Amino acid sequence: MGGGAEKTEKATAKKRRDARRKGQVRRSTDVNTAICAVIMFGLLFAIWPWLVDQMTSVFKEHFSVQSITMVSRGLNENEVSALALRLMLTFFGTIAPLLGASLIAGVAANVLQIGFMFTTETLKIKLSKLNPISGLKQMFSPRKLVDLVKNILKIFAVGLVAYNDYMSLREKFARYVGSDVYTSFIDIMRTAFLMALKMCIVMIFIAVADFLYQWWKYEKDLRMTKQEVKDEFKMMEGDPKIKGKIRQKQLQMSAMRMMSQVPEADVVITNPTHFAVALAYKEEEHSAPTVLAKGQDYIAHKIRDVAIENGIQVVENAPLAQSLFATCEVDDEIPEELFQAVADVLVFVYRQKGKIR
Repeated sequence: MGGGAEKTEKATAKKRRDARRKGQVRRSTDVNTAICAVIMFGLLFAIWPWLVDQMTSVFKEHFSVQSITMVSRGLNENEVSALALRLMLTFFGTIAPLLGASLIAGVAANVLQIGFMFTTETLKIKLSKLNPISGLKQMFSPRKLVDLVKNILKIFAVGLVAYNDYMSLREKFARYVGSDVYTSFIDIMRTAFLMALKMCIVMIFIAVADFLYQWWKYEKDLRMTKQEVKDEFKMMEGDPKIKGKIRQKQLQMSAMRMMSQVPEADVVITNPTHFAVALAYKEEEHSAPTVLAKGQDYIAHKIRDVAIENGIQVVENAPLAQSLFATCEVDDEIPEELFQAVADVLVFVYRQKGKIR
């Protein structure tokens, strides 16, 4: 389909839905990496003193003179299990905020890019992926080359920021010699986290650039030829369900338009229950009365209700209502053979309204 024709047309809604169902979405891994890194290092910077206090308390508890004396006397199996469990709970309790923040950041980054999506298409086994020749072609494809250049540039940009920060802080590190170990350690880690946050800022710029590139690439890959668009349109038009929905929508819009014209009618002629036809006669616009609305059964009831609500005269004339319904469409002038019958009704209505005597 489409052969070798140039893909110049934007993807249709159906093409986008099909691509999404197959797991083909506009997504940048650099955005995920940048968001997770910013959250992780930002949180580490904020809670580092608390983490150090937690690790210090664990060290004091399990490596104090009392603990060492107790261990030297020997521990039974239950005591060893209890000690190991306490250490594990303390460790996981300490890193839980970091793990939770990382998990939430990763999920949020994906949702921000592609929304909520679940598909099993990407998990299906494809034999073409096991073909070594295809694998080699992919390894040396233009896309892989672009990815390689992007990764080299990312490493260079992040490394340059780290190197510049390190060079500017060398003198500061020298002053830690002879200082309080605890205070120096906290300050060094804060400095390291600030350096990491600067690198994260660079990663954010890289992520924005990569997201724009992935957006452009995604749209380019989804483009269709003119023939593909025509074929898809024909296929959708040929679908009975689609045609039925289109027809239903057209009928609904037609009914709404008819109902909006009923208040402008001079008279509504009824069967009385099965048919209703709304007529108006504007001498300056038409040479004969015009059908503004017509309907059968439910629509007929609605036309009568709207007419009564708006003070339009409703006249019961079964033969005339049936003839008008069968021979006229909406916006048509009535046929010549019905002039006299309709004229009699209009005269009756005008007399009722006092327009003529």
